[in-house]
Order: sequence, then structure tokens, then C-alpha cells
Amino acid sequence: MIYSDDRTVDAGRPILTLNDKDGVFEHHLTGIFMDPAKAFAFDSADPEEKAYISGIDSRFVEFVKWLGINRISVRLTGENREGVFCVYKIRELESGPSGKLSGQDGFLQYMIARLLSGDAVRDTETEEEDADDDSMKLTSLQSITDFLDCAGRTFPVNIRSWARRNLAVAKSEEVSQEERRHAQRALSMMMNIQWRRSLFPPIDPVKARAILDEELYGMEKVKQRIIETIIQINRTGRLPAYGLLLIGPAGTGKSQIAYAVARILGLPWAGLDMSSVHDPEQLTGSSRIYANAKPGSIMEAFSRAGQSDLVFIINELDKADSESVSGNPADALLTLLDNLGYTDNYMECMIPTTGVYPVATANDKSRISEPLLTRFAVIELPDYTAEEKKEIFLRFALPKVLKRMELTEDECRVSSDGADQVVEHFKNVSGVRDLEQAAEHLAAHALYLIETTGVKSVVYDGDTVRELLQ
Repeated sequence: MIYSDDRTVDAGRPILTLNDKDGVFEHHLTGIFMDPAKAFAFDSADPEEKAYISGIDSRFVEFVKWLGINRISVRLTGENREGVFCVYKIRELESGPSGKLSGQDGFLQYMIARLLSGDAVRDTETEEEDADDDSMKLTSLQSITDFLDCAGRTFPVNIRSWARRNLAVAKSEEVSQEERRHAQRALSMMMNIQWRRSLFPPIDPVKARAILDEELYGMEKVKQRIIETIIQINRTGRLPAYGLLLIGPAGTGKSQIAYAVARILGLPWAGLDMSSVHDPEQLTGSSRIYANAKPGSIMEAFSRAGQSDLVFIINELDKADSESVSGNPADALLTLLDNLGYTDNYMECMIPTTGVYPVATANDKSRISEPLLTRFAVIELPDYTAEEKKEIFLRFALPKVLKRMELTEDECRVSSDGADQVVEHFKNVSGVRDLEQAAEHLAAHALYLIETTGVKSVVYDGDTVRELLQ
């Protein structure tokens, strides 16, 4: 057995190896896999292409068994190394007599890619874990069935059991059509999520700092605190026990920091705006007993991300604490933040959340309940100083707008006192969002003058800016 966590395969990291001490196998072999109890593990019309499997990636054991049981004709691509033929590619040639393969070679390659994205199946994960179980870019029942047969071991045990139960419901004629539809929909969502063991590679502090510098000007202490919080991964291989809560005035770059954290961790992100959540059922989903039942927004975030490891960005956390007849949305968030597992009412299954890193933003710390605050490392962002706003306007906001409007820096220039006047105009407004709007105003005015008067360049000084913005 080969225990590999590699995401790609080649001759040095094969899917499986065949005995080939005489070196008779060439680049390709064509045939079918056999039942291990038979004389050969791989068989073809050519007697010289019969061989025992001498080694196999643990993730592919059930996959190869499935190919053999359904007599799928395949072509193996590999290379002979020291008496073994190292197979690194498996392609389907034609469907077997049962016609069981759901999507011909495209589906086969999808399953292989999913298996490679998972972690090694260890000896401790025995078949006894499946003893009580029955036996999609995956939407059809046939493709779900095939995928469970081949890649079911890549799922957590409880999800594997859940999937087989729901598959039985989806296929049953003894339940209503509505129940079958809900079971198939839930299966489709769950099967398309890649479930990982949530071990994370070390973070390079220099690269992390460079990413933060791209998204945020100044605020050196804030950046340092963020890196200190997430760099724990380098020692533990796991996410920090606490997520990040970024508190500060509107427009100070809290959301940009959240996206930057996702880039630093190398994870997809999913967003949730708590200002639009007034009922905990929006987060937890509705029971399948209702005809219009659907999963909650947290489960849908997993589905959009396509994997169990993700950065969950919770915007406006200070608006989560709103009591309704059905309960408090803030309470529903606690199960996600505790990293013990999350249950969606529609899915009816405990979802592992050990690979979820929450990053929340808020304007008013006083409006956040104490239980929520204790789940985060709180980082407060101050507003920018006047000098910092001036630098942001000249170095970031204005060049960004000029690029978007396809103007050159020579065509629209703002002097130092002009930038001072922009900052003065918005001195009572927190954040820097209004600076980009001012840059948009000036650039649009410059473009108008260039197009209507034929001038080559427009320069904005303090008096001109004051006149335009008043």
C-alpha cells in the first residue's frame, strides 16, 4: 500500500505499480482489472500483459475494485522502473457490459482528480467503519452511486453513512417524490464538496506581509497582529483556535484584509452579510418537511467553495444580534465558530468545521454579544490620519481610477495642495471610500475637457479641486 498525499501523479509518484521484472511492458497497457481472487490483477488479450498489482495508492483501492467489478476497459499509461511498471494515468476505452460508467472517460477523470485531491487512506480506517452503511459533479443518482463506490472512503465516516442513507431514500419508491427530490439535492451538494483532513502548510511571513501591504496602506501594528495570529499554523499545522474580528470605521479596509487572509492561507472564501440575516433559519436551513425547504447560507457557502477548508468572511457581525420569533442569528453562528461541527436542518448531517477559518468585520464592538466576542481575536483598526489619506489618494485611489478610465497620469494630474483639498473636503468622513469617488469626479472632468477642448493634460490644484467638489 502506498500512503500518499500528493496532488499530482507521475512515474515517481504512481497511482499503482505492476510487477514487470522482465521489462516487457511499454508505455501503454490495455485491458481490464480482475477480481483479486483471480489469477491476475490486470488482464488483457495479450498474455504478456497479465500482471499482479505490486503497489497501489491507498486512495485508489476502491476505485480499482470498482473498475474490475464493472469490467471497465481501460488503458494504463506508465513507465518501467526497477522491475515495476509505474502507472500514472488511467483512461477509459469503452463502457463495460453493464454500461455502469456514468459519463465515460470524463467522469472517470473527474473521480481520479477528486481522489488525488484527498489525503491518504490509512490502515486505521478499516472496512469496519462501513459495516453499518449501505451502499456527482454529481447530479444524477447513477453518478452519485458510482462516485460513492469509488471515492466514498475520501469522506468522513459520518458523511459516508449519511450519503448512503440518503441515496437509499432517493432511490426508494416507498417515499414521496418530494422526499426523493430533497434527498437527491442534498446528496448533490454534499458529494461535490472535497472533504480534507485540514492540515495546512506553513506560512511565509514575508509573503504574508507583502499581501497585506498590497491591500492596506499603513496600519503597521494591525498587519503585525494579523500575521502573529495566523502564523500559529507553522507549528501546529492547524488553523488558530480563534478567528479574526476586525473592528473599525467604515471604509478602513476591513473587507480587504479578510480577502488578504484568504490569499495568505491559500483558501477559497465565502461571504455572509449579517445585516441581511434576520432569522436563524437563513443560516441553519429549513427542514425537509416543507415543500420549499432549502439549505442554509452556511451550507451553501461550503457548496460554493467546493471544499471543507475555507475562509468564512462574516460582514457586519455587530448586526447579528437581532431577536426574532424563530430565535437569534448570533446563536446559530456560535456552532460554526466553536469548530465542533455544524448541523444544517436541511442536510440533517453534522458538517465538520475544523477547516473553517472565520474572519468577521464590524463597526461597533459594543453591539456584539460577549459569547461571540470570546470566539475571536479582536483587532481594532483606527481611522487613517490626514497624511495617510493623502498618500492613499495619490498612490492608490487616483491611479486605480485612471487605469479604469484608460487615462494616463499625464492627462489627469493632481497637485499636492489639490490632494490636501480632497482630504480636507472629506475630513469628517471615516475611511477612504470617498477618496476614490473624488478621484472618479476629477478624472471624469479631465476626460470631458480633453474630449471637448482638445487639451492634452489637465492639472488640478487646490482652488480647482475646491471648486469642483463644493
